[in-house]
Amino acid sequence: MRSFVIDLFKAVAAQLIVLHHLVAYGPVAAAVAVASPLAADWLFDYARMAVQAFIVIGGYLAARSFSGSNRGHPLSPIFKRYLRLVVPFLAALALTSVVAAFVRPWFNDDALPTVPTFGQVFAHIFLLHGVLDYESLSAGAWYVAIDFQLYALFALLVWGSRQAPRWHLAVVIGLTAASLFHFNRHIELDNWALYFFGAYGMGVLAFHISRRSRPLPWLGALIAVAAAALWLDFRGRILLALCIAVALVLLRNVAIDKHGKPAQRIGYLGLNSYSLFLVHFSLCLLGNALFVRMGWHSPAEGISMLLLIWLASNLLADRFFKRVEQPAGKLDWESSLLRLRRSESA
Repeated sequence: MRSFVIDLFKAVAAQLIVLHHLVAYGPVAAAVAVASPLAADWLFDYARMAVQAFIVIGGYLAARSFSGSNRGHPLSPIFKRYLRLVVPFLAALALTSVVAAFVRPWFNDDALPTVPTFGQVFAHIFLLHGVLDYESLSAGAWYVAIDFQLYALFALLVWGSRQAPRWHLAVVIGLTAASLFHFNRHIELDNWALYFFGAYGMGVLAFHISRRSRPLPWLGALIAVAAAALWLDFRGRILLALCIAVALVLLRNVAIDKHGKPAQRIGYLGLNSYSLFLVHFSLCLLGNALFVRMGWHSPAEGISMLLLIWLASNLLADRFFKRVEQPAGKLDWESSLLRLRRSESA
């Protein structure tokens, strides 16, 4: 069952991340900074924190998917999660690499990824680019790897406590606290799930708190732990993650007319937010290259190109979701592998 609140958070977060990258890379960003320095600085400094929404919601949805009797062997859901993330991810990387090769003669900028090496491609296929210290082939590639690490870690925790189902919550609480008070305070650990588990764990706990008949005492305890971590070392991203987790609990029963056009539009923007996250960087590169190629440089022209890239990114995300992400998510990989094994043994 889809949630309007979750879709709203995902839709807004995806748009903010796109705008963050548009004011962070290339000559378009430089022109926009001249046109509107306060807005550009805000988007650069704060819009990137919107990724916390995806991390918290990822924990919330993972907890929902493993609730009840869904506590079988973890390899199947982990493999499904990997394919759901990687198939669109690799398609988007291929698009970005083609665009980068096409525009490389037009302009030279730090935003352009290098020509992919075999090692880079191999590391990205297995979501090890950050761990193996390879340069990312696209902005935001780190998040895909972290999302998979977090999901796999949580799935293993659930499976490991299958004989005592409540124990995995105790472990989640412990890891969430450990991340908030220790791991998340060391930036050199940001290629590993434990760095982000504070936000992810708050999402997991938000789901379980929302199912209780008296959620407020438990929610108060979560807020107290997070507040203590913020008192020790204030991090805006952790405060935002806490606010999102609290909102998921408090707004869980908000009634929305799902048949109204605004709600449907927001629902769809939330649904294809991953596609937007994946494809926008290729258009960021193309837009910056066209900006240089056409000899544009003024602040007004920078704003115009930013809006054009933003609009084109949303249109491309719509096509990418319908043609790549959605079909890939519907494929029955397990049945295909089973049929392949049977045909090989026949």
